[in-house]
Amino acid sequence: MTAARMFGQHFSSIKAEDLPGDGLAEMRRLLLDYCGVGLAGSRTDTGRIVADLVVETGGAPQSTVLGRAARIPAMHAAFANAVAEHSIELDDVDDEALFHYGPPVISAALAVAEWQHATGTELLAAAFLGCEMTNRLSRATNPALRNRGFHTTPACGVFGAAAAAGRLLGLDAAQMTSALGLAGAQASGLMEMYGPSMQKRINPGPAARNGVTAALLAKRGFTGADTIFEGERGFGAAFSGHLDRDALLGGLGREFPVAVEYKPYSAARPIHNAIDCALQIRQADGFDPADVAAIVVRRHPAWAEYHLNPAPGTYHEAQVSLPYSVAVALVDGLALPGQYADDQLARPELVALSQRVQVIKDPTLPRGVSCHMSLTTRDGGSIEVQVDDPRGSLRNPMTDEDLGRKFAMLAGPVIGDGPSRQMTDVIAHIDEVTDVSVLLELAVPQGS
Repeated sequence: MTAARMFGQHFSSIKAEDLPGDGLAEMRRLLLDYCGVGLAGSRTDTGRIVADLVVETGGAPQSTVLGRAARIPAMHAAFANAVAEHSIELDDVDDEALFHYGPPVISAALAVAEWQHATGTELLAAAFLGCEMTNRLSRATNPALRNRGFHTTPACGVFGAAAAAGRLLGLDAAQMTSALGLAGAQASGLMEMYGPSMQKRINPGPAARNGVTAALLAKRGFTGADTIFEGERGFGAAFSGHLDRDALLGGLGREFPVAVEYKPYSAARPIHNAIDCALQIRQADGFDPADVAAIVVRRHPAWAEYHLNPAPGTYHEAQVSLPYSVAVALVDGLALPGQYADDQLARPELVALSQRVQVIKDPTLPRGVSCHMSLTTRDGGSIEVQVDDPRGSLRNPMTDEDLGRKFAMLAGPVIGDGPSRQMTDVIAHIDEVTDVSVLLELAVPQGS
């Protein structure tokens, strides 16, 4: 039996009550994080431009655009919301820092769930299975997929989006198999996205939209290739050059490899270890950023060639710049959206510190995201810190209270503090909700 057929059977038949309770509980946390980040992202230029486009395009009023008093076709709402959620670099991440679940999978699941008037439990189950699909495929193809220049979030996330949407649309095993094949026909996303442009923000949008489209077509009888994963010209061969079948299918139906981490800082996840190092150093007695002479950052080879721009010109560049992120953490003690605004990038103290950061490969570090930082002061003093597990990771998690504060900080300015508190309460009890549209009704600014 092909992998797609096995997944088709699994995603279409497994009951919500047979999914791990802690996994569904994590989906509640992920949903809260997603909504806060997506609402804040809807106010960025990238979020606004895409939302303007899909709202002006119009269509059947099926699903809500976050932060807008507009309902449009589910596939287009998923597209816009995925871009918004990826626009401030605060979206969730997997434990290998290779991809984000929320933008492709939760965007697709939430849009279809609202349209179909699904229950909260149905939403959580669909989201969890979509996350499982994404994680299994990433583990079966990475790091080769990334090293070939493909962006895991959209390339693998489109399959997760299709699985989640297909589950909520009630696809049977054969239809789900076809949906996965059709998702593969639309898989895309390149790592050529770092720079001053908005390029990075767009990647998960088509994945969310294409996953919904694949499920809708399959439901209407459009068939897809069941060899999409392991075929001679399938996803594994084309995107990675190999397919680890054990990682893809091992324990299917018994094991659920879904590990979600959360971001406290508005920067690319592999930079967070360096930010944590800088924040620890900043707490040293008598520390003064003006006294810094040099900063040596040792990174694992897995990420040592990324995020090296010392002079970002836009906030898009700054959020994927390790030198700038280290500098702003040392000076401001924060790494939130305000620290990465365009008007902050030319601050003399940040420019000077960024230029003093040197990155060195260190294969002895235990994790791909590990970071060792050595800071030397002008009087010859030195401080050394190493962080293997960044804040928000599985071994150094953000608590429910942390995520609640993050949500309030991001959602409150968009929809108001009252609706923000209501959304928090609805999500906390989402498994009791009989129609998830009540959640989306709160994602609209007051008076709009």
